[in-house]
Amino acid sequence: MDPRALWLRFEPYHDVTYFTPESRAVTDALGCKGGWMGYFAMRAAPLGAAAPQTVTAAFYSFHPRMVARALPDAWEVAPPERFLAARLEGVDGALRRMLPTLDVAEAADLAVRAAAAAPVAGRVLGAANAALPVPDEPHLKLWQACTTLRESRGDGHVAALVAADLTPCETLVLFGADKGLEGSYLRQARGWSEEEWAQAERSLTERGLFDRGLTPAGRTLREEVERRTDAAARHPWQALGEEGTARFLELMTPLALALGRQNDAMRTNPMAIDPVAQIAG
Repeated sequence: MDPRALWLRFEPYHDVTYFTPESRAVTDALGCKGGWMGYFAMRAAPLGAAAPQTVTAAFYSFHPRMVARALPDAWEVAPPERFLAARLEGVDGALRRMLPTLDVAEAADLAVRAAAAAPVAGRVLGAANAALPVPDEPHLKLWQACTTLRESRGDGHVAALVAADLTPCETLVLFGADKGLEGSYLRQARGWSEEEWAQAERSLTERGLFDRGLTPAGRTLREEVERRTDAAARHPWQALGEEGTARFLELMTPLALALGRQNDAMRTNPMAIDPVAQIAG
């Protein structure tokens, strides 16, 4: 049971939530001003009409100014309940377009069982999504379970970053250096200024973690954060059992590949996930 291999299968299914034409069309129709308002409102909607400070803390890597441009104004556009419905509408349209079949009932049942065992203590986004009603349609049921698994894992990742004493901007600097991503791209994608980014680099350099790239100590810390993230994400798969987990992996692999080939946003997302390269390659 490899939590990272499993994440690579359910993350692409979750990722149709935000950066697809279908999802953008739904939030535009609601009256959102730009794609980021829709993103923050749809992802934060399980928390209710949360303040920008709360969302900034939960999402971790975004600059507070970037969140504040979207919230709380989005709750004047529509209440959180409407954004919850909007994300289901967008997901439904995107999955119907990108998947050759929506015959995913078995995968959905396995995912629901796994998600029911996802830890919620100290995991705000995971708990908020776990508390939502499970849709009736299998492809949406699978999406809801994948989203709960994804956010629970993400909460565990944030805990690992906090334990490593990494600020949000420092986290992005090390992540970009590790993945070979342009710092300017990550900086702009998460709303940090050039000076804030430079200060994060200086701070990491003083700690011996960065020197125009990852130092050996920086790489070790990055690996430890990822190890802790994977370890904290093992519970759903232990509950599902070896046979159920292996079957889920088998069923989700072609779905992840199909979505990875068609969802261009995945390859340009700052998370640097390319299911086709990482699964099939």
